[in-house]
Amino acid sequence: MTDHNFAETVSPNRYFDRNFNIEAVKILPGEYFVTGRDMVLVTVLGSCVSACIRDRMTGIGGMNHFMLPDSNDGGDPVGVAGRYGTYAMELMINQLLKNGARRANLEAKVFGGGNVLRGFTVTNVGQRNAEFVIDYLHTENIALKAQDLLDIYPRKVYFFPATGRTLVRQLRNVHNDTIVQREQQYISRVRASGVQGEVELF
Repeated sequence: MTDHNFAETVSPNRYFDRNFNIEAVKILPGEYFVTGRDMVLVTVLGSCVSACIRDRMTGIGGMNHFMLPDSNDGGDPVGVAGRYGTYAMELMINQLLKNGARRANLEAKVFGGGNVLRGFTVTNVGQRNAEFVIDYLHTENIALKAQDLLDIYPRKVYFFPATGRTLVRQLRNVHNDTIVQREQQYISRVRASGVQGEVELF
């Protein structure tokens, strides 16, 4: 299976990772990528969360990177934010299923939700993101194999869908302005665009 069938998930951030000697894709906020090839998917997370989901039998897998939008109306917390998170998850799951993964074989590892952003109207956005992704997987009966959530540090995550291997590095000694700025720009786009609609799962 090749990535030519995965056109809508292709990220422009492809490179060759010399450390692992393998093709790599960097996933930025709001993006996801699905592949059936032996490669590594990489992302850096602050308050955002990433779900790494794969078919344990075929190795078809993907990574996303998203954040729940905050709500200024004080309304139902499962409203816009919940719909957006569900949409972000279902986009990737739908692509996995389109390309041969079976729902019964899906397993997940989740990361992120660090308390690294300030100035949001809803406090502790990282915790909200972490709680959402755990609840979503439980509701959808997708097995959760591992998690590394919350804390105050950004994380760099490497996911190898073909084998399910993940490596996580906490970024304790780096300047976090770039991560914070990237996530703030992303959440501004989320607020502006709103929820795009429903995704019908296979």
